[in-house]
Amino acid sequence: MQDPSDSMESADLGERGQSETIDSRVEESATPHPGDDSAEASTTLVEVRPGVAVALGEVSAELVAELKLDPVDVGLLSDDDRSRIAATLASIGNTAAVGGNIANAFASVEGVYRLSDATRAYLSAGGALAVKDGANLGGVFVNGRVVHQARLIPVTAVSAAEFAVAIGPALAMVALQMMLSQVAGLVRTNIALTGEVLKTMRLGKWAELSALVDTIDRAVGRAQELGSVATTEWEKVAAKEDALRTQRETYRLNVGEHVRQLGLLDTAARRQYLETNATAVIFDAYALLSSLMAWTGYQTLHASRARAAGREEADEARLVEIIERETGEEISTALAETTGLVNALARELRIIAELPGRATVPLLGKRKDAKKARLTSAQLLEAIQPLADALRPPAPPLEAPEVLCAPKALDSERYLRILRWFLEDGETLRVLGLDAPARIGALLDGAKGKVAPAMDKAAARNLVAVTDRRIITARTHAFLGQGEIGQDIPVDRVRYVRAPAARDGSGRTVIDLITSDDNIRWTFDSDVDDAQVVALAAVLAESMNIPDEERALLRQPRHALLGAGSEDGSTGSMSVEQHGSEAPVNDAG
Repeated sequence: MQDPSDSMESADLGERGQSETIDSRVEESATPHPGDDSAEASTTLVEVRPGVAVALGEVSAELVAELKLDPVDVGLLSDDDRSRIAATLASIGNTAAVGGNIANAFASVEGVYRLSDATRAYLSAGGALAVKDGANLGGVFVNGRVVHQARLIPVTAVSAAEFAVAIGPALAMVALQMMLSQVAGLVRTNIALTGEVLKTMRLGKWAELSALVDTIDRAVGRAQELGSVATTEWEKVAAKEDALRTQRETYRLNVGEHVRQLGLLDTAARRQYLETNATAVIFDAYALLSSLMAWTGYQTLHASRARAAGREEADEARLVEIIERETGEEISTALAETTGLVNALARELRIIAELPGRATVPLLGKRKDAKKARLTSAQLLEAIQPLADALRPPAPPLEAPEVLCAPKALDSERYLRILRWFLEDGETLRVLGLDAPARIGALLDGAKGKVAPAMDKAAARNLVAVTDRRIITARTHAFLGQGEIGQDIPVDRVRYVRAPAARDGSGRTVIDLITSDDNIRWTFDSDVDDAQVVALAAVLAESMNIPDEERALLRQPRHALLGAGSEDGSTGSMSVEQHGSEAPVNDAG
C-alpha cells in the first residue's frame, strides 16, 4: 500500500537526491575515516519483486524513518527459504560485503520491506551519482552527516534466470505476503463507517462478508505465529473457497458496473449518478477490498501448503509461483478499478464540500431509500476520504499561477479551491482568468439604437483556466454555486490565437481563440494588466497547430472547384488562386 504521505514525502526525498546536496556528501562518507567511531552503518536493499526489498545488513531506525520503509510480515516464510534467499542474494553484486550479517538478515520479519515510489526514486537518484557493482547508492543524513548508507539493487538484477530458478518459489511466498499486507492496509484504513453511515448500507450482506474476512484473518494470524499452516486450520479454510470466490466476484462485478456506467455518461450525468449512488459506491468499493483481502489471505495459506509439499514434489513448488502470478493480476485489476471509482466519488464530494451550503444538504439517494436517513456529502466524504487518500494521495492545494487575467479585486482562492479537484494527476495550472462580457445595456444600445439603464447590469462572467493539457471554461455563477464547468478543450485543438494590440472602445482588452470546433472571444476588464493578457495569448499560442489531416480537408474545396470549372469550360464568376500554401482560416469576430 502506498502510504498517504508518500506524495508529500517524494518532493522532500527528491530534493535530497540532487547532485548539489548528495554527491559530495556520499563521496566523502563512502570510506570511513580511520579512528572515526561514528562511521555510518551500511544496508543493502535487494528488490526481489517490484516494490519489495529484502534488507541485508543492519536496519537502523534512522534508515526506516528516512526511507519510509514499510515492514512486511513474512511469518509464513520457512527458515529454509529464509536461508536460501539470503545465501542467493548475497552473491548478487557486492552484497557479500555485509559478511556475517547475512546469517541474521532474516532473523526478524523486519528483513522484508515494501518500498514506496518515493523511496525507489530517492535511492535511484542517489545511484545516478554513485554506482557500485550495479547497485544504486544513497545516504541517510542526520544533522548534515551521513549516518547510514543504503544501496538498492533493482529488481532487474534479481530476475536473472539462475536466481529465479534457485529461489523463485520462496520469493513468490514473499510477494504473496506483501500483497496481503498491501490490501489489508487498505481495508484497515481508518474509514469512518459510523453507525449512521452503516444504516444506509446493506447490513445483511456486510455481516456475511465480514464473517468470512474474520475467519481468514484469524487463520492467517495463527499460521504466521506457527510459521506454517496446520492441517486442521487448512481444512477449515479450504471449505470456504466457494464462498470467498462468490463474494469477490459479486463485488468485482458491482464495482465494474459502476465504472462502466460512469464511462457512458457526460459530466452532468456522472455527477448525478455519483450523488444518487454514493452509498452503494462506498459499500461496493470497501466490500471488494475486504473480499480481496480474504481471497489473498486464502491464496497465501494455499501457497504455504504447496510450498511445504514442494520440497518433495516439483509441481507443488511451481504451483506457488502460479498462485502468486494469478493473485497479483487479480489484485492489480481490482485496485485499478477501485482506485478510479473511489477517487471519482471523492472528487465529487470534495467539490460539493467547497460549495456554499451544499456540504450539509442530504444527497438525493435512490427512491427506495427515501424513508431512510439520507447522508450528507460531508458524512460520505468523511467515510471515504481516508481510503481515497490511501489509494491515490490528493493533489496539494493550488496556488495562483503567474498569469492572472482578472480584476485586481478578485479573490482567486475561491476559484482555486474548487478548480483543484478538476485537475488530473500531474496537471499544471498555467493561467487563471475572468473575462468581462459586454453589458446588457450596451447590447440593447447596439440592437435598438437606445439604452435601457434599468437593465444595464453586468452579465455573468466566464472563468478561464489554462493548464498544460487543456482549457477549462465555466460560468462563474455555475462554477461557484454548483461546481459545474462549461467547456473542456484539449490544447491540441487550438488552431489560432489573436490578441489585438489596441484596446476596444471601452478600454478593455480582447483575445480571440479559434479551435477545431469553436470560435471564442474573451474580453477583459480595463484594470487587467496588458502584460497579463499578452501572457495568456502567448501560452495559448504555444499550442497553435493545424494537423495535416485538417489542412488536407481545408484544401479539398479549392481543388474540387478548380476541377468543376475545367470540366464545363467556364471559369464562372469566382476566381480561386493557388499560392502553394494552406488555405487561410477566417477567424471569428
